[in-house]
Amino acid sequence: MTPESPFREAVAVWARIGVLSFGGPTAQIALMHRVLVEEKRWLDEERFMGALSFCMLLPGPEAMQLATYAGWRLHGLKGGLAAGLLFVLPGAIVMLALALIYAAFGTLPVLEALFFGIKAAVLVIVVEALIRVARRALKLPEHWVIAGLAFIGIFVLALPFPLIILAAGLFGFWRALGTLPVDQPAHAPLVPIAQTLRTIAVGLVIWIVPLAGIALVFGRDHVLTQLGLFFSKLAVVTFGGAYAVLAYMAQDVVEHYGWLTPGQMLDGLGLAETTPGPLILVTEFVGALAAWQHGGGPPMLMALLGALVALWATFAPCFLWIFAGAPYIERITAEPRLKSALQAITAAVVGVILNLALWFALRVFFARLKPLSWGPLQLDMPIAASLDWPAVAIALVSAVLLLRLHWSIGAVLAVAAALGAGVRLLLQ
Repeated sequence: MTPESPFREAVAVWARIGVLSFGGPTAQIALMHRVLVEEKRWLDEERFMGALSFCMLLPGPEAMQLATYAGWRLHGLKGGLAAGLLFVLPGAIVMLALALIYAAFGTLPVLEALFFGIKAAVLVIVVEALIRVARRALKLPEHWVIAGLAFIGIFVLALPFPLIILAAGLFGFWRALGTLPVDQPAHAPLVPIAQTLRTIAVGLVIWIVPLAGIALVFGRDHVLTQLGLFFSKLAVVTFGGAYAVLAYMAQDVVEHYGWLTPGQMLDGLGLAETTPGPLILVTEFVGALAAWQHGGGPPMLMALLGALVALWATFAPCFLWIFAGAPYIERITAEPRLKSALQAITAAVVGVILNLALWFALRVFFARLKPLSWGPLQLDMPIAASLDWPAVAIALVSAVLLLRLHWSIGAVLAVAAALGAGVRLLLQ
């Protein structure tokens, strides 16, 4: 059973996680595991990993959805809302401020210097997360094979993430064929279908009605309406977490809609990588800049509305997916074939996380990469002459502090930011 926890204490924990949730989904999931499973013991290992596997199957940011599920598991609807909102709000506030500053003044050297050091520390946080998740997910030799094949598929062959997850799930399901079902756990009561349908109906109304109101006020062709439609579509079709969303989004935002320039899109991605909260908060940056530049009204007001529309269309569906599906997670993990499928998916996720860690390392340590294609192989090869030695040094310091001395994530990020600012000041 889940240990009892006062709601006020849980809110404080969710706020702490939201403020410290740097480093993308990998680091955020590791942070939640450390707090929820190891420190507070509010969730056990099996329930946490089962929920993680389930969230990886959903469209949208898996770390935010995992936090929402954990909050729901502890305190029901109010717990899920508190956990999900507090996971998003600190980063959303920071991103909104940075987007408005960026729109008004462009890039700021001070922020760039601080983010330079933070990026190097974030890489170490991702590596620590990879180690933690791998230790718990790779229980059988076949799990190691699945993780390795997933890494090769996504890093070398550039296979779509949903295809990798589907293949792993089917393999896991096949491996458990013929296994007898176990008794359903007493703490996973059957949820009436009517209740689930009501949850879906209410969630759809909450998601769609405000965006329809925007369309009625501003018209179908206005950028705010188009932002709502675009990000709502992404919320439904982008399986595979934040990086999958970014891959879909960047090209359309720049080439199809022309809302941002390539340089602005890259700056937005950089800000999202180095601020707390889900990486998908880059949608808030896109919404703010698109509305600032193409809203046709007072730029500050348009940017605020654009950011709110992007946030609503991105995250309202996430609460819908979790509140509709959460009651079934433990029943799914109690069925041997589905449990085996989820374990295989979790093993594949380890390979995907390794890909993300390597992808991030190449871009932190090297200023230039060279695309290499050979048949089905697709690789980004670093150019040795562009190696950023200060970034390597800051990453090594961060690794000692985090992995050897076991400093807190907040303290490591603060030291890395100070080192980054100092290095940039000396190099000027």
